[in-house]
Amino acid sequence: MRFVRQSISHLVLSLVVVAVFLSGSAIAQQPSTLTGDIRLHKTFHSVILNNDRGLIVFLPPGYEVNKRTRYPVLYLNDGQNLFDGATSFIQGQEWRVDETAQFLINAQRIEPLIIVGIYHTGDDRINEFGPVADKNLKIGGRADLYGRMLVDELKPFVDHTYRTRKGSRHTGLGGSSMGGIVSLYLGLKHPNVFGRVAVISPSVWFADKQIVRYVDALTKKSDVQIWLDMGTKEGRNPEEAARGLDDARLLKDSLLRKGWKIGRDLKYVEAENAEHNERAWAARVEPILTFLFPRKM
Repeated sequence: MRFVRQSISHLVLSLVVVAVFLSGSAIAQQPSTLTGDIRLHKTFHSVILNNDRGLIVFLPPGYEVNKRTRYPVLYLNDGQNLFDGATSFIQGQEWRVDETAQFLINAQRIEPLIIVGIYHTGDDRINEFGPVADKNLKIGGRADLYGRMLVDELKPFVDHTYRTRKGSRHTGLGGSSMGGIVSLYLGLKHPNVFGRVAVISPSVWFADKQIVRYVDALTKKSDVQIWLDMGTKEGRNPEEAARGLDDARLLKDSLLRKGWKIGRDLKYVEAENAEHNERAWAARVEPILTFLFPRKM
């Protein structure tokens, strides 16, 4: 229960920070840290969800030179936190996805790829990321609609706007915390769309560990390649951190029982001394990208 209480407090704090961000004052306090060829779409409208959100798109080096080349795409949730310290949950702390991807592409360690950051919409974040409603928190349950938005609206928009490779083996989805839960849920539900999934510090506890039951109920294994991780200090105290690790191991074991193989299509990492924040996730962007989008020799 203490872990649940911590999560409730985190949700409340998230809403406060989002409100500050939306007011515009947060942006003024922190300079932008964007690197590389970045495109912004400030008001992407969803008919399915009846709301607007921002998109931020990283294009690989050489995109404007190699006009015939098409690229794989990685979609990442919580786009505010990925590229720019000016818009991140904690001011100045971002995932440095742009810097890391730029470096790895130039070093020929990963495929050149497009990365799309999907902004959350503040108050609706947990509703959209929760596969079912959490009976205690009374929130969640709109992940199927969020998935329809991704599959039927957002991905077609990106495929039309940019030179993408459209097949599932060229398309990834990822996120942290509740963003990790919705990424795994939708990746397993739509394996014909998302063939690579990054499940980072997932909130396995949500809705009484519904995500584990969902994996257990799968009738067959799909070809989705999965990165799954958890930090060893993701909690206010050692007991909470231990429960988070136990939950991640439970999810990993469920995937193993369904046929995923560590070292083949499943990578499981316990990040030593890593906490539940953007700084910790930034440190894992490099291994995540090299696992999901390795350079083909």
